[in-house]
Amino acid sequence: MGAVGPVAVNADAARRKSPLAIAATAGSVPVMQKISWLAATALLVFTPAAALPPPLPPVEGRDAATLQFEMSRGSMQDDRLTALYLDRIARIDDDGPKLNAVIAIFPDAQAESRRLGQERKAGKVRGPLHGIPILIKDNIEAKGPVPTTAGSLALKDNITNRDAPLVARLRDAGAVILGKTNLSEWANIRSNDSTSGWSAVGGLTKNPHVLDRNTCGSSAGSGAATAASLAPIAIGTETDGSITCPAAVNGIVGFKPTVGLVSRTHIVPISHSQDTAGPMTLTVRDAALVMTVIAGSDPADPATAEADARKVDYSAALSPAALKGKRIGVLRDRIGNRPDIAVLFDAALKQMTDLGATVVEIADSQKGLEELGDAEFEVLMTELKADMAAYLASLPATGGPKTLADLIAFNKASPAEMKWFDQSLFELAETKGGLDSPAYIAAKAKAAQLAGPKGIDKLLTDLKVDLLVGVTNGPAWTSDLVNGDHYSGPSASQLPAVAGYPHLTVPMGAVQGLPIGLSIIGAKWSDADVLAAGYAYEQASDNRVTPTYRMAIDP
Repeated sequence: MGAVGPVAVNADAARRKSPLAIAATAGSVPVMQKISWLAATALLVFTPAAALPPPLPPVEGRDAATLQFEMSRGSMQDDRLTALYLDRIARIDDDGPKLNAVIAIFPDAQAESRRLGQERKAGKVRGPLHGIPILIKDNIEAKGPVPTTAGSLALKDNITNRDAPLVARLRDAGAVILGKTNLSEWANIRSNDSTSGWSAVGGLTKNPHVLDRNTCGSSAGSGAATAASLAPIAIGTETDGSITCPAAVNGIVGFKPTVGLVSRTHIVPISHSQDTAGPMTLTVRDAALVMTVIAGSDPADPATAEADARKVDYSAALSPAALKGKRIGVLRDRIGNRPDIAVLFDAALKQMTDLGATVVEIADSQKGLEELGDAEFEVLMTELKADMAAYLASLPATGGPKTLADLIAFNKASPAEMKWFDQSLFELAETKGGLDSPAYIAAKAKAAQLAGPKGIDKLLTDLKVDLLVGVTNGPAWTSDLVNGDHYSGPSASQLPAVAGYPHLTVPMGAVQGLPIGLSIIGAKWSDADVLAAGYAYEQASDNRVTPTYRMAIDP
C-alpha cells in the first residue's frame, strides 16, 4: 500500500527466497531443502546471451482459467502444478536471471496442493481457483511459519500465524498460498529517494523484460513474479499506484478495486483512506475471478461495511461486447512528451471505437486540482503514523517495535536498512499530529473532494462519459540504487487512488520491449464495469508481451 519456516530455521535462506524440495511420497512431511538450479536445468549454463533456462511449457504464460481447465480434464494435476511453479521459482528467481521477486515459500504448499488434489478426485471442486498457486505480497499476513516483513529487518521475526481475511477467502476458495513476494520496503513510504523494488530483506527485484530496468513500487515482486510465470496470480496492495504501476511496467493486468471492497485487516498499512489489496494477473478474467473471491465485508475493517451489498460475480459481467455503446473520456494530457506511447494509445482508442465505444477527448483533466497533491501528502503522513502504530500494537509477539518512532530508531541502528536511502518520510510522519488534528481533518476533506466530486465524478458527469482511459505510466526506468527512482512519465493513478475508485491497467503493447499499460478508471463501486471494459479491450487487442530476460536494451 507487503518452519519450521525460512526464518525459524535459517534467516539467510529466507532472504534468498529458497524454495522447498518436497518429499515425493504423498502425505509425507515437507522438508526444507534448496532446489539446485543446476540440477533442475541439467547443468544449463546461465550467460547474458542465454539468460533464461528452457521454459516449462505447462506453466509459462498460462493463466489460471486455462490451468483450471487443464486440471478439470485431467491433463494437469494439482500437486504437479504446484511443483512446476516451485521448480520455476528455483530456476528463474533464485538462479538464472535471479529476479528476486519471491521472498519466501510456504513449507506446506506442496502438501496443500496434494490435499486439494484429493478433494478434486473425490468430486469436490471449490471453484475456479481450486488448486491454483497464488503469491501474496509480503505486507499481507498468512498463517504458517513465514514472517510478514514489509521488506524490513525490523519485522524479520513477525510470524503472526494469522490469515488476513483476503487470504482466508483465497484458502476457502481452494487456492494454494505458494509464497510471499518482495516489495518496495514499507510499501515505498520510507523515503523520497528510494529505489522501487528494493527491500532490506529481499534485495532488488528485477524486471523480467529487461533485467536492469525497474519493477516499480511497491508491489514490485508481485508484478515481476506474475509476468515471469512464477505463479499465475499474485496479490498486491496499493495506496497510490502500487498495483497499477508494477503491473504496467511488467506487462500484466493489475486491478485496484474500490477502497472498501476488500478487507485490509492484517495488512501492514500506510493509509486507511487509500490502502487496498487487489489482484495482479495475466488476464482480466483471472483478476475478475480473484475479485469475486476476495471482495466482502469485514467487521474489523469499517471501510468494508458496504462490500457484501456491493460485490457481484465479477467474471459473470465479462463480455467481448462490453464497450459497445460506452462513452469513454480520454486522459490525453497524462501521456507526457512520448510520441511512441501516443502511437500505442491511439491504437488502443481505435480498437475501443471499433468495439462500439465513443471516445471524448479531455483537454485538461487536472484543472482545478492543483492542491490535490499537498492534501494527499498530509493525509498519508498523518495516517502512516497512526495506522502503523495500530498495526504494530496488534501483533501477537511482544518486544518488537510498537510505534513509528520505534521503526525510526531501529533503522538508525541498522546499517543494512540505511545502505541505499534515508527515512525522511518516516521522520516527517513522526512529526505529525493525531487523526484529530485540524491540519489532517482539513486535508482529508480537501483530498476527498478534489479527487472524487471535483475530479473523477465531475469529468464523468460534465462529459457524459461512463469511464476514463489513459496511459498508466511511462516505461520502466533503469534501476539506480545510488540515486533512486527517476520516473519516466506522468501517472494515471492519483485521482482513483485518492478518491478510492477502481482503476484497472491492461497491457497496451511495448516501446523498445518495455511494456506500457492502458488505464481504465470508473466511479466508486463500478468495479464490474471497469473489469468488463478492460476484458473487451484485452480480447480484441491481445497486447501482452512475453518477457525476454534481456540484460539491457541495446544502444
